[in-house]
Amino acid sequence: MSTNSKVTSKRVSTIAAKILNSNSSSQTAKKLAGSALSQVQKGSQTGSQIEDLASKVLSSPKYSNETKIMAGSVLSQANKER
Repeated sequence: MSTNSKVTSKRVSTIAAKILNSNSSSQTAKKLAGSALSQVQKGSQTGSQIEDLASKVLSSPKYSNETKIMAGSVLSQANKER
């Protein structure tokens, strides 16, 4: 398995923290935000279930831009071999 050298940016981390602290954020947004924050340090990569969720978010018009930013971030840190 390859290791992930990418990390979550400060901008994305800030948005993720905002999502997690908001009572109005969806469960989907919070799952993606939690995943993004867990990848602030090198070595972590996105799990397959979160990859699937992020892919669905990006292909759906119903999610907010912030949720799509989270989805893009976690997918960029996914295992490319899957």
